[in-house]
Amino acid sequence: QVQLVESGGGLVQPGGSLRLSCAASGFTFSTYAMSWYRQAPGKERELVATITSAGDTINYADSVKGRFTISRDNAKNTVYLQMNSLKPEDTAVYYCNAKRGTGTWRYTNYWGQGTQVTVST
Repeated sequence: QVQLVESGGGLVQPGGSLRLSCAASGFTFSTYAMSWYRQAPGKERELVATITSAGDTINYADSVKGRFTISRDNAKNTVYLQMNSLKPEDTAVYYCNAKRGTGTWRYTNYWGQGTQVTVST
């Protein structure tokens, strides 16, 4: 059974830091690109960061560049999101995503259950 389990969310003050983890099981983690998405109430789901299967290429949304760091440990089947200098607008449910191309325009796509991050005084 495929599972992506996020943890590390919670309440943090503006300017603070939080580290999210996503533990994967039930598939070959090292062959999947991993991403973090977030969704705030009333807003569209937003791609926050992506890391390729080998960790050699990383991309961030402009809104988090310089503040967030995505990383992965393939030996532990875990992807992380280190969030620094947090702002109230970072408040959202954060979702872990695993994706692998299986052919032209064909993908396998897995999602975690989400973890709430609230940045507030």
